Amino acid sequence: MASNKTTALISMGIVLLLPWPSLAGPQVVTADQVNGTWKDQTKIFRIWALGNQRLKVEFQGTYEYKARGGWTANTGEARGTAIIEGIVATFKPEGADEGCKITMTFKRNRLVVTQKDGCGFGVNVVASGNYRKTSSLKPDFDN
Repeated sequence: MASNKTTALISMGIVLLLPWPSLAGPQVVTADQVNGTWKDQTKIFRIWALGNQRLKVEFQGTYEYKARGGWTANTGEARGTAIIEGIVATFKPEGADEGCKITMTFKRNRLVVTQKDGCGFGVNVVASGNYRKTSSLKPDFDN
């Protein structure tokens, strides 16, 4: 049953529209949440917030396989600046193939990465994967 105040407002022809708060709230991440070193079994991302929705990013990946005479590996690397909006950062590595696009989604304690098209890494080396944060310290970038 409506309160007397609600009834009075409706009978006067007044309608109040109030914003409905989102239960999830806006999804954003802080510099502290993205900064650091992220690893999976054979790949690593180093990320540091630069401000103005930009991230310094460096990737190193390895694809290990057994060949005649033992184990060997193909490697690939990338670096550049990503743009972050909310919890999703997009990144086209410097000097990468035209269609290359790496999308990084930050979720609680993990980083989910997808790669579109070839990025010019070594054969079978891809950035896609699920990464865990191994350090929050400023990464030691190669450049």
